[in-house]
Amino acid sequence: MGTVDDYLESLAPSDRDAISHVFDIARATAPDLEQGTSYGMPALMYRGKALIAVMRTRKHIGVYPFSGRVPDVVADALPEDERAAFEHDKGTIRFQSDRPLTDDTIRAIVSARIAEIEDPSLRKS
Repeated sequence: MGTVDDYLESLAPSDRDAISHVFDIARATAPDLEQGTSYGMPALMYRGKALIAVMRTRKHIGVYPFSGRVPDVVADALPEDERAAFEHDKGTIRFQSDRPLTDDTIRAIVSARIAEIEDPSLRKS
């Protein structure tokens, strides 16, 4: 699989819009991101480390922050009404294109992952 831009071009319009939006918010949140690949997925990279990937699967759109900790940190910080709709497992956050993540949630994912990249000791807590 190629870069983020190549991947976006391969998607159906509704999926492309939803996935592109996540990448757009990530780019607006974190300066100097580069496109790359991590674990075979097109990803945005921060300081040479994988920051976020977003991929369409058969059943959902998956957000991969390359961290088992980030989904729990973000879920715990969400308002109660949003927490129930925040579907996640270790290392994966799921949504549907007709029920996208809020911009604030995307920013929280990006910020939590950047914090881990800048301070690797956070990954162990």
